[in-house]
Amino acid sequence: MKPSGRYTILAADRSSGVLHRATVPVRPVAIAACIVLATPILIGMGAAWKAYSNAADLRASHQALEIENANYRQATEALAGQIASLQSAIADLGDRSALDPNLARAMNRLPAIVKARAMGGTAPGLGPRTAGSQQDPTYATTLSALASPDDTFGLLRTLLEGLENRLHVVAGTVERRNALAAATPSIWPAYGWLSSGMGPRRDPITGGDDYHSGLDIAGERGEAVYATAAGTVRHVGRQGAYGNLIVIDHGFGLETRYGHLLKYLVKPGAKVQRGDVIAQVGATGRATGYHLHYEVVANGRLINPLRLLTQKPRDR
Repeated sequence: MKPSGRYTILAADRSSGVLHRATVPVRPVAIAACIVLATPILIGMGAAWKAYSNAADLRASHQALEIENANYRQATEALAGQIASLQSAIADLGDRSALDPNLARAMNRLPAIVKARAMGGTAPGLGPRTAGSQQDPTYATTLSALASPDDTFGLLRTLLEGLENRLHVVAGTVERRNALAAATPSIWPAYGWLSSGMGPRRDPITGGDDYHSGLDIAGERGEAVYATAAGTVRHVGRQGAYGNLIVIDHGFGLETRYGHLLKYLVKPGAKVQRGDVIAQVGATGRATGYHLHYEVVANGRLINPLRLLTQKPRDR
């Protein structure tokens, strides 16, 4: 017998004895039951899929963070290297910029044209604007970078490179200043006493009016004569009233002359440093006694050596 696909449900009321009937089709009931049973399963599958998707997103985010952290580490290492380089350069610049106060005073007394030739004018980038000031465009750029965290490292690196470049410019200026300091004739060329200064005087031989072109430093025969600054020996030989003469070219238009020498201790072309012994005091040429005649020339013009002589020669 083929089932009808419908069921009758009987319900009896015990108090009244009334019998109630209800006919229910099978398919809708079965479908409803399946839906009720499948709903938790579907909910669980959806939750599992969402969890899997979230885990995949987290893995992708983690990989992105690892790449970003690696980039930050590289940027940090690069910045640390630049900072260390700047610190080293600043320390080196501090060491090189220190000058003996006496030598600094002698440099300040040089003719302006000599100092201008040495420094080569105002160095670019060394005007009144300073790094880190609010007038510095780099400062404004750095402030705007704070709104873009991803670019902060790049802009900090640019700022450090700018500071490093400026430091190199300042270092070049210090280098030129130190070269001028080395070339400044600042020590006495010999031990003794000043027997004649620069300027008008009575000629020691004729008694007539005379103009003395340098300093006469009287001393013992054979007393050491010192180079008063670093330079290159340009002339060694006898020359008229100077007698035995040494001329040293110090660069920057500076030249020193040492006359009436007894003996030469250097040759033309020799490189000398301040304080090197170059000759011995004598009385050659037009001289009335043992002494050193000393002159300083700046850009072809004689200047009074006393303006620059701020230091004694090295100890005997």
